[in-house]
Amino acid sequence: MQMESDTFDRLDLRLLHALEVNGRASFSRLGTLFGVSDRTVARRYRRLTAEAGLRVVAVRDAERLGRDQWTLRLRCVPDSALAIADALAKRPDTSWIGLAAGGTEVICGTRPRSSGDRDDLLLGKLPRTPRVLEIRAHQMLHRFYGGPDGWLRKFDVLTDEEVAALRPAVAPEPGPARTEPEDEPLLAVLERDGRATYPELQRATGRSESAVKRRLAALLSSGAVYIDVEYDSAVFGYPVTAALWITAGPADLHRVGEALAGHPEIAHAAATAGPSNLAATAVVRSTADLYAYLSGPLGHLEGVRQVEASPFLRRVKQLIYPRPVS
Repeated sequence: MQMESDTFDRLDLRLLHALEVNGRASFSRLGTLFGVSDRTVARRYRRLTAEAGLRVVAVRDAERLGRDQWTLRLRCVPDSALAIADALAKRPDTSWIGLAAGGTEVICGTRPRSSGDRDDLLLGKLPRTPRVLEIRAHQMLHRFYGGPDGWLRKFDVLTDEEVAALRPAVAPEPGPARTEPEDEPLLAVLERDGRATYPELQRATGRSESAVKRRLAALLSSGAVYIDVEYDSAVFGYPVTAALWITAGPADLHRVGEALAGHPEIAHAAATAGPSNLAATAVVRSTADLYAYLSGPLGHLEGVRQVEASPFLRRVKQLIYPRPVS
């Protein structure tokens, strides 16, 4: 697979992939890796931010933290889906939202912090929304691809040696991944800007800079938190995104999920409990390429019994904060 753009070149792709590997790497470190000046890296970063919607943010890894993750499909009365999506975007427990099915379906990712938050949404708010006709809830059971694994790694724009040189040299934290109540001020800043400086984090937390460095390193090394990269794939020639709902035979579930993880079209894949037992996100150049993928690599996977595709018309929210995309 290759990315094409009239505005951005291979250096921009290398920068994006490097940020997927280590979103807090300094411009000077990245410049040394790429053989360019840190000013060049900073200039490219600012342009990606302005023209490709680049954002670097911290994300709590719900799977590593043992918390619920759900993908919801809401079939709505025509002309009401956007209003419902906008209302969901204001909730802190929704992570991404898209419009599909000709604008009559809202597809939503949610990470409730507690069973109370989950029940408030699934048993309270949504069933009482009169313009929601049907709710299909898919609980994520196992992630095959996505989360800390960025999509750009499938384009081989960085060598294995470059990736290894970028990874933070920290030992994994012993014990299960977890966050503590005192981490909230730190995470609140990083969820807005994953590249916030240590002095900024120090001011927000009231801790010393060395204490902030140690705690952030511990959160990242344990996997409780990862630094994610958001950008508009359309500017790189991949404007079509589709949610895929796949049913595989129970004995084939893990093998099919592992195969999906290796497909270059797939940005996210997970086993789910719900009407289908696999959910995935495909990112491709065109509807013709989506058809070629559905009828080719995916359609030929042994064990796949049924596939439904929901191409997105619009992204209403990505990651933590809403960012409308026309």
